[in-house]
Amino acid sequence: MGSFVISKRKNGEFQFVLKAGNGQVILASEGYSSKAACDNGIESVRKNSQVDARFDRLEAKNGKFYFNLKATNGQIVGNSEMYESVAARDNGIASVAKNAPDADVKEEI
Repeated sequence: MGSFVISKRKNGEFQFVLKAGNGQVILASEGYSSKAACDNGIESVRKNSQVDARFDRLEAKNGKFYFNLKATNGQIVGNSEMYESVAARDNGIASVAKNAPDADVKEEI
């Protein structure tokens, strides 16, 4: 089972990552000014990860592939690592959709 891990950046902002059951990071958040806002971001990922249209499938200038997950208001709530292929990126999306709804939350603050 996956897990959300909340941590604090050097600048004091909170962030989270979603890890798959194998411990690999499959989605990373922006920085949030408060833990409450970070918690809201996690809930947004839980909800929006179940709507395929909320995933923007993109290609970087270096030819690698990645995705962003957007909320209903169009704001990016998480982004992926860079993948070598479209298939690998699509597997990452499937992993987020599978892991996010029931992932537990851990704090490393």
